[in-house]
Amino acid sequence: MTKKVATTVDDLAVLATRFRVDGSKPFQLKDWNPADDAGLGLKKQEGKPLLKLAKKRLAHLQELLYANGTTSMLIVLQGMDAAGKDGTIKHVMSGVNPAGVGVVSFKQPGPMELNHGFLWRIHISAPAAGRIVIFNRSQYEDVLVTRVHPQLLDHEHLPGEVGTPAFWKGRFEDITQFERYLSRQGTVVLKFFLHISKEEQKERLLARLDDRDKRWKFSTSDVQERQYWDSYQLAYEEAIGHTSRDYAPWFIVPANHKWFARLVVIETIIQALGSLHQKPPKMDENFMKSLDQYKDELIKE
Repeated sequence: MTKKVATTVDDLAVLATRFRVDGSKPFQLKDWNPADDAGLGLKKQEGKPLLKLAKKRLAHLQELLYANGTTSMLIVLQGMDAAGKDGTIKHVMSGVNPAGVGVVSFKQPGPMELNHGFLWRIHISAPAAGRIVIFNRSQYEDVLVTRVHPQLLDHEHLPGEVGTPAFWKGRFEDITQFERYLSRQGTVVLKFFLHISKEEQKERLLARLDDRDKRWKFSTSDVQERQYWDSYQLAYEEAIGHTSRDYAPWFIVPANHKWFARLVVIETIIQALGSLHQKPPKMDENFMKSLDQYKDELIKE
């Protein structure tokens, strides 16, 4: 008998829970398959129409979020080089109202940023009420890049001893408390790690080099940082294991297949927004009557 393939949006609901880190056991990346398909049996040609339907659902929910203006959403995207962060943003958010969505890409901090605490630039970029903001890289760079390259801490004007187990524990606590604060202020926090294998990263980097029109995407740091693959995997394990909370969960997204990763991310966002049960805002009765009057005037023109 042929295995039933997911064909409706209801079939995708499992994606919002299957890849969530629940904290029931110590977190290890080796327990997560970057090619997992959640048992749905989907192929790329079947996933495309489902993604199209999901975009319509997301657009509706984002419109309600924007209209109500009481809750916001912060989406954190992390992953190794070539994991597909830019493409995920492009495809997942392509159907929403740009007035209610923003993207912040965090690069290497400059002199002013280094003179403040590491969460300073993060906080001022957090979403206002009614908006969705996506962090392409995030506060987690300060427990990832600096963990792998601790010499970078020398530029941060920090007091006391740095780079110790107590120092990293303190940073994890600062991040979780910051995310708890955002949650209490009405921000839904979702964190996605786009999980690819080392072999898949190699193929994607080679593809960039083979396509001269895409070589602009390539950076020498891509090759340099690949040498630290194992160190980054350990840093991610530490960071995710210490900071996944009910109010700010991590999702380990199988990203060896870009189209599937996009389905996982968009469905998780949809489920989170849907759980808010938002309705179109109620309008003042007198104002509604004035609009009806205006409508009649327009019809009579």
